[in-house]
Amino acid sequence: MDFAGIQYLAILTAAVAAFAFGAAYYGLLGRFWISAARLKPEEMQMSPVPFITSFVAELIMAWVLAGVIGHLGTGQVTLWNGLVSGAFVWLGFMATIISVNHRYQGFGWDLTIIDAGHWLGVALIMGGIIGWFGV
Repeated sequence: MDFAGIQYLAILTAAVAAFAFGAAYYGLLGRFWISAARLKPEEMQMSPVPFITSFVAELIMAWVLAGVIGHLGTGQVTLWNGLVSGAFVWLGFMATIISVNHRYQGFGWDLTIIDAGHWLGVALIMGGIIGWFGV
């Protein structure tokens, strides 16, 4: 079943790729993120809940981004337009929301930059994959 020409395989692929990117990104920057988030490693508990929540959220994000990109019109669902759409969605929504939330929560710009960088990567990966798959 298609919803406005959305490629569901593209959505699944985009979500999996974004999740893998997040694992690699925070794997590399985890120590800095823990410090910026003011967490104590000895008090942190591993639970599958945040990972499951992240993946479900990334599926939803990919589905919505596919809808946004699909609204560009016939013949406009391309790799380039997917990347540009991902960048605009990141700048207009993700980066701004993270910045506002972190200011109210009293976190420093170091955490904002780390988290915003992650979501920029996610938006570009998702947009690129969705655009590459086309309609």
